[in-house]
Amino acid sequence: MRAPRPYLLGALLRLEVARRIARLVALAALDFAGLLLGIWTALEVKQAVRGGPGLGFAFDQALDVAPLAALVMLLLFARSRLYADRAVRPGFSAVVASLFQTTLVIFLYAVVEGYDFQSYYIFYGGLFFALFYVSGLRFGFERLSYALLKAAGYRRRAVLVGSGDHIDGVASALRGSEVEPVGFVSLTPRPHNGLRDLGTLADLEQHLDEVDEVIIADPDFPQELAVELVERCHAQGKAVRVAPSTMEILMDRVEFVPGQALPLFELKAPVFDGVDFVVKRAFDLVGGVLLVLALSPLFAAIALLVRATSRGPVIYRSMRPGLGGDLFPCFKFRTMEQDAEHRQGELEDRNELGGAIFKIRDDPRVTRIGRLLRRFSLDELPQLLNVLRGEMSLVGPRPLPQRDYDRLEDWHRKRYLVLPGMTGLWQVSGRSELDPDELVRLDFLYLERWSVFLDLSILIKTVPAVIRSRGAW
Repeated sequence: MRAPRPYLLGALLRLEVARRIARLVALAALDFAGLLLGIWTALEVKQAVRGGPGLGFAFDQALDVAPLAALVMLLLFARSRLYADRAVRPGFSAVVASLFQTTLVIFLYAVVEGYDFQSYYIFYGGLFFALFYVSGLRFGFERLSYALLKAAGYRRRAVLVGSGDHIDGVASALRGSEVEPVGFVSLTPRPHNGLRDLGTLADLEQHLDEVDEVIIADPDFPQELAVELVERCHAQGKAVRVAPSTMEILMDRVEFVPGQALPLFELKAPVFDGVDFVVKRAFDLVGGVLLVLALSPLFAAIALLVRATSRGPVIYRSMRPGLGGDLFPCFKFRTMEQDAEHRQGELEDRNELGGAIFKIRDDPRVTRIGRLLRRFSLDELPQLLNVLRGEMSLVGPRPLPQRDYDRLEDWHRKRYLVLPGMTGLWQVSGRSELDPDELVRLDFLYLERWSVFLDLSILIKTVPAVIRSRGAW
């Protein structure tokens, strides 16, 4: 039985046009407010440092600058589909990229118009604080609007189509999201996932009025059936979505190679070279130095706690495969007792993930202070030194211990074509709750979608992921 829907909220859902207008107006107003607050805060910080006039003067300055910047921002946000429906609206990386482009456009306009600045702080200071405010307000909007839609009974009901194992995997990945799988159509023996079996593809049409979309969950789904399925679904106004496979992720890096009879596309290796390598390495060096300087008091405090609460070195050197599988000393604050490595064998049967990845939720080798450090990933901070030494990157595939590396399948090891990272999509997408195949697919997705904006967005998303400590064992 369904919970009763509040009358007003249920009526709002039926007013689709009004809901779209309300979403556009609300998001645009929040974006303008975030930009204005960002510029105002930057000016207030500058005034506080220099001992200048008070709040009113800085706010008047912000109002002078904000309208033009807001117009450019709203246009760039619209181009990036940041005002689209929540189902297709991009995430934080698009916000970062669009705000950066806004700053660049306004800077070029000011230079062309001959504006004179004592410093360019208003640009990078305003960008920094605008990122904080705009993303924070959008995050609040997403949570509040989702809560209201959920209270109104809104769920994007979906049918999963494919083979048993793939259906199970997609159903598991959608758990807790606003997409609610209500049934499945399997081309192979039926999975046991608690969903309703809707029979065969021929029977699907009679169930389409119960759902909002159909998700093809199988990368090997027959093409002729897919074409027919899309035609039937579109005829009834139902969206068809495809869960990406590893091949579809790799197709973002194709290069056209003319063929004699058949046009071919070369799948290029997912590596950083040329300009990409220079940009990423510069980002790592600048970010690494700033983080080391900012976090040095925390480094000292953790080192004292580790030294005072257990015997052994403060820094633990974990020899791990890095770029190309070559070993390097991965620095960590020591969180285990000194004989932890020798006791690994006796704990193998308690591994909670199975396969290549070894994780125990309550590892008896972890010290009291180590448990706290692991929960908030503070033990990983010394890897900033690995970043400065060129052995790691701020963002990238996480380096696994040698024991886990030896048990990886060959296709898993493609993630070692680039420098390992301190954080990555793994860390902001579930951490220890993901299985090895999902981890590697996230690594592939990162490599194919890489940009400085993506790195920056992952770094910022790492903070709330660490605070929530979801999946941190």
